[in-house]
Formats: sequence, structure tokens, C-alpha cells
Amino acid sequence: MQLEFRVHALQRMFERRISIEEVRHIVEHGEVIENYPDDKPYPSRLVLGWIGNRPIHVVVAHNQEDNVWIVVTAYEPDPQRWSDDFRQRRPKQ
Repeated sequence: MQLEFRVHALQRMFERRISIEEVRHIVEHGEVIENYPDDKPYPSRLVLGWIGNRPIHVVVAHNQEDNVWIVVTAYEPDPQRWSDDFRQRRPKQ
């Protein structure tokens, strides 16, 4: 799988102490929990993975023409905004 990292993603990963290797592992082995087929310029998805006990969400877009996955951002989900298993957003209050 060919991954391309946007500058924004690399900056956020550095700030959040998430490595390129961890993101690659999550994209390749994680669970797709949301799809965004209408995103532009490429459809994207939200992938959940775990680094030890730490949940990580990675947003990747797929450039199908070049068969490249573009990492948009990566973050540790906020337990206030996500279900206990980090797979579903909690309703806004």
C-alpha cells in the first residue's frame, strides 16, 4: 500500500506523538468506522486502530487513479465525543 502524508498530517502526528509506522499499521490493519464517499478531491474514510491501549483515528483519502492513500490527519479520539469503544460518535448535547 502506497501512503502519502500531507504536511498537516505530519505536523499533527508530531504534536500528538503518533509515528509514521503507527499510522501505516492502522491504515493497513485497522477498522474502517466511517466512510466519506463524497469528500473532495478524493473519497475518504476514518480508520480506528490501537497502539497498545491507545486508540488512534486516522483519516485517509484514496486517489484511485494513482492508487495512493493520502493521510489527512491522525489523532487520539476524545472519550467525551466517542463511544467507549471509539467506533461511534456520541450524540451532541
